[in-house]
Amino acid sequence: MQYYSLNNQSPVVSFSQATIQGQAPDKGLYFPTSIPQLPVGFIDNIKNLSKEEIGFSVMKPYVSGEIPDSVLQQIVAETINFDFPLVKIDDQISSLELFHGPTLAFKDVGARFMSRCLGYFSRNNNAKVTVLVATSGDTGGAVANGFLGVVGVEVVILYPSGKVSPVQEMQLTRLGKNIHALEINGTFDDCQAMVKNAFVDEELTRKVNLTSANSINVARWLPQQLYYFYAYQQWQFQDAPVVCVPSGNFGNICAGILAYVSGLPIKQFIAACNSNDAVPSYLRTGVYQSKDAVATISNAMDVGNPSNFVRIMQLFSNSHLELLEKLTAYSISDPITSLTIREVYRDFKYMLDPHGAVAYYALHNYLQTHENSKGLFLETAHPVKFPDVVERETNVKLAIPEQVQYLLKQPKQSILMDANYEQLKEWLIANC
Repeated sequence: MQYYSLNNQSPVVSFSQATIQGQAPDKGLYFPTSIPQLPVGFIDNIKNLSKEEIGFSVMKPYVSGEIPDSVLQQIVAETINFDFPLVKIDDQISSLELFHGPTLAFKDVGARFMSRCLGYFSRNNNAKVTVLVATSGDTGGAVANGFLGVVGVEVVILYPSGKVSPVQEMQLTRLGKNIHALEINGTFDDCQAMVKNAFVDEELTRKVNLTSANSINVARWLPQQLYYFYAYQQWQFQDAPVVCVPSGNFGNICAGILAYVSGLPIKQFIAACNSNDAVPSYLRTGVYQSKDAVATISNAMDVGNPSNFVRIMQLFSNSHLELLEKLTAYSISDPITSLTIREVYRDFKYMLDPHGAVAYYALHNYLQTHENSKGLFLETAHPVKFPDVVERETNVKLAIPEQVQYLLKQPKQSILMDANYEQLKEWLIANC
């Protein structure tokens, strides 16, 4: 499999090159030159397959010729060695829980897969690699955990000061070793812009061997397809599910749409957004316009200009009308998000995090006018990551899961920095 830039101004590259480069020299996102189709009989037999067999079959075409089957099987096994349960909430709605990994968030899968791929590609390389990533919440913690202690790799994470939850910040700032947290006085969009500038700065990239671990990186983005296969494997109804995804940078839902294009049965996709509504506005008007990010209680989705939406458009031939046939989008306010957490816990004793609440409400809203459909939403983070709002709405004191209890004893280590690219550049040259 080869990958081309969606800006079409850079050479076609291999999977390993796309993984190591992160972003194309022309600032475009890499995209596979062809979309592999699932093997004949795969879907009919999916309930008889193991998670490892599914993961290997789905990912093999994307790394073909670059990672031996035995190595890929090991990478997949280590990536998905936790549960992905589909939990029934009522007769129409189920929750796909993606928070059972080591950092309590869906991004564990992409970060673990990428770290192992990069480790394999760098096994004979003496040059140090610096993973540079911006996070609005969970990406940084998953990347930090995935790369912690990897020889020859330094990880630099930019996060917006005061705009991530306490548990999220602990996962960014209390690991030490090869993990460096830069606390930026600004928004996630500021962090992301600084990271993008770094990758196209020729002076910097001559001095520092950079790669990205945001969902712009194909090795982070592509394995997110696996969630949707594991959901379908557990789906108990004859009709394909409506799938609702809490969406910020749109990498997760884009991976789901890629799985659908490859042959996975999905009836409809719903992008559940918070007040950052660039995509819902586009679907309504046909005009895409990025916006300044707005801070919300579902902070991992506080993205005003989602990078991965360009990939979604590519999957639909850049046609607004084609996209409308398969994608619905809602923008949900903070008051509705809080109310949803409270009511779902009261009625079903199911505890939502704010991102899951946005998705639950959007799916419930959609099903009100599609009564013959059933759906699932992605619960992307453990409620403990958002204790203020969840405890307030449910009146339940949340216990810290054992996966992160050890962080409570570690000191915070972060470097304060303005939202200024030149400051970032100077720090990277001096420290990486």
